[in-house]
Amino acid sequence: MSQEALPEDSYLTLKGESEGLYKEKGSKFLAFAYPVKNEGDIKEKLEQLRKRYYDARHHCYAYILGKDQELFRANDDGEPNHSAGDPILGQIRSKGLTDVLIVVVRYFGGTKLGVSGLIHAYKTAAAEAITNNEIITAILHEKVKIDFEYLSMNEVMKLIKDYELQIIEQHFDNHCQIILEVRQKLLDEISHKISDLNGVKMHIL
Repeated sequence: MSQEALPEDSYLTLKGESEGLYKEKGSKFLAFAYPVKNEGDIKEKLEQLRKRYYDARHHCYAYILGKDQELFRANDDGEPNHSAGDPILGQIRSKGLTDVLIVVVRYFGGTKLGVSGLIHAYKTAAAEAITNNEIITAILHEKVKIDFEYLSMNEVMKLIKDYELQIIEQHFDNHCQIILEVRQKLLDEISHKISDLNGVKMHIL
């Protein structure tokens, strides 16, 4: 499915972690693809790889974050400008993916590949990591808190059941509170339904 055909609260990302490998003139390019949620995730993955492959010459990477792919970065980590990070970023973009980090770890084989050789190597390694993964459609959700009196319990529970909403946590007493995950495009509709219920309040967290 192309990015254009997706519902407005959906985006394409990777299902899990995967690897790719490209070898050229003794150099080895190990690619690692990850689904990530934020820059904290990215930092953590990079640190893990730098520890594990501490003896590698370069750890080049690119990432895109956000449903509209608004946050992105490409890093050449000492390779010639635009010869590593950009080709990796190009592979993420070509598949319309977001919330994705790809790192390519290079072990130098003693023979220089030239800029065009490097671009090809980083691009191919990154593409292989994506091919070895699964592209999925992810849905944007909002967390909402619903406050209500115990007497409204049945109405609230019926609404949750009708929309198959995910309950994250709940506290039931005379005064009750439920935290839910609501698909973004259903938010207005559910908000209207809740405002029709007596004494039930909803807040987006």
